[in-house]
Amino acid sequence: MIAPGLRVLFCGINPGLYSGATGRHFARPGNRFWPALHRAGFTARQLHPSEQQLLLKAGYGVVNLVNRTTATAAEVAPEEFVAGRARLAAKIKRYRPKAIAFLGVGAYCHAFGLRNASIGLQPESFEGAKVWVLPNPSGLNANYQLPDLVKLFRAVLT
Repeated sequence: MIAPGLRVLFCGINPGLYSGATGRHFARPGNRFWPALHRAGFTARQLHPSEQQLLLKAGYGVVNLVNRTTATAAEVAPEEFVAGRARLAAKIKRYRPKAIAFLGVGAYCHAFGLRNASIGLQPESFEGAKVWVLPNPSGLNANYQLPDLVKLFRAVLT
């Protein structure tokens, strides 16, 4: 779900089983992506995953770093992240989003060969796009509750 000139391109790790079965990003009930997006001010109302195309009209898109469906992101091999980075670079060169927001610190680190990264705006750009690292909004990520996610997502709008 990408289009030219997006304000922000959100980059998930990979589709979970539920998302893979439905063909929709962040489709599993309990995933906090859509509520966080709305409460942070990206959308006028909370979109359902079946309405993901409406996100493009608002100037935002969603892609995955790795396209292979798995039960958990832990099943994705490090080399898949590196290959995903190359595919993502080609998309960014073609579509030119202003910013990319990686949803998962670990995936970002694997893709860029980093030992660690902090949440927030990164010092380097990626193919000309500002780089943000945000927590994974999966309901399995208990380290960040919805109010925390909303605050961090909102920072991307500034």
